[in-house]
This record gives sequence, C-alpha cells and structure tokens, in this order.
Amino acid sequence: MAAWYEESFGEDYLRVYNYRDEQGAAHEVHEMISWLKLEPGTKVLDLCCGMGRHSLSLAEKGYEVTGMDLSDVLLDEAKKTDGSENVNWVQGDMRELPLADEEFGAVVNLFTSFGYFKEDAEHVRVLKEIRRVLRPGGRFIVDFMNPPHVKRHLKPYSEREEDGLKIEERRTIEDGFVKKHITIIPQNGDGGEKREYDERVKLYTLERFTDMLAEAGLELEEVRGSYDEKKYEPDSPRMIFVGKRL
Repeated sequence: MAAWYEESFGEDYLRVYNYRDEQGAAHEVHEMISWLKLEPGTKVLDLCCGMGRHSLSLAEKGYEVTGMDLSDVLLDEAKKTDGSENVNWVQGDMRELPLADEEFGAVVNLFTSFGYFKEDAEHVRVLKEIRRVLRPGGRFIVDFMNPPHVKRHLKPYSEREEDGLKIEERRTIEDGFVKKHITIIPQNGDGGEKREYDERVKLYTLERFTDMLAEAGLELEEVRGSYDEKKYEPDSPRMIFVGKRL
C-alpha cells in the first residue's frame, strides 16, 4: 500500500492548494535571504519544492537553485512556469537525497514539508541528509507548523467549490499527528468519480524539534514565528528554524 504522501501530491493537489501565490513566495524569499545571509550566486536547495514558487523566486534573485520533490506531477507543473529553465529540477526522496555531499551553501524546507513519516528516526534521517548536502558552515531553514497555534485554531471542517469540484476538508489531531481527510466531489454531472485523500503530519513541539536538529548535527541559531515576526511566541503561526551546519 502506498504511503499517503505518494498518493496525495498529484493533479488534485493542484486544485486543493491553488491559493498559494507567487507574490507571497517573493516576500518570503526576501525575508529568508536576510536570515540566511546568502552571498550572491550561492547554491541553494529547495527541499520539497512542490510547484516551485520559492525555487523560482530564489533563482530570480541570482542564486543557483535546485528544486527537489518526490512528486513528478508537481515538478512537471513547476517546469511550465516562466523562468523554470533557471532551476535544476530533481525528483527524489527527502530521506535519501540524490545529491552530492557538501554541495549547497543553504537548504530550505518550507511550509510544513516535514513530519510526513511515522517514526522520529525517519525525520532525523531527513535532517541528517540536509546536513550531509550542506557545506561546512552552510545554513538552513526548516519552516514548520506551531503546535499550540494549530490546536487553538484548527478548523474541523471546511468546504468550497473549485472548477466544478466540491472540496471538503476534515481535520483532527490524533495520536500526535495532525490529520486531514480531503474529499473531492465532481459537481457538473460529467460522471467523474469522488476522490478521497489523507494527509498526516507529526505534531512536533519546539523542544522535540530542537533536539532532533541537534541529533542531526545542525546548530539552531534562532526560531521565527512567521515571515513577519522576528521572534517565536507560543501562539505564533509557525516555527521557522534558522541555523547552520556544525
């Protein structure tokens, strides 16, 4: 049986998450560049790049960018975008990066593209892979959801219509995971079948995430609460970990 992340990031993902925009990505990249103190031309890995919004924005700013994702569908979508020829697109698993040791000056992993697996050891393995491909002193950002904020603001149910499809999303917190069940129902009578997907992300605390970074040999320098906040607070929307390879 395929893991949820092998099934969910296909054509329907493009419909469910089509509200993510290039302007927002440009703002986030502007902030990231200042946090990472990137020199012009630095080699940057956008790990789990999805449709490539941040990869493209980084390339536009003059960095040598590799965008890597597990999903061929999302990578194909990224390659259709203007400027995509300026990014090196790579398909692969974040637990075993098909990339050379010490290849990058920076690695970014954005918008909770982490926590997909059942075991902590698999997540530590991802962080160790980030360390392996970073040159000594190379810098990283891992952008993750903030558990207190998630628990306080979780919407158990939402629905909307998009391109003739009804999209229902049901969210729960169970066994230390945030779980989302997505149902997509065609509304225009074209005979299309209902589709269902599950997403599951481990709800790591700040303390546990910090411990995993240390276990992987990554030095944490600061934690931001969002792309507009300097400092993490307990109810910040995000936990954005910024640091370097030891």
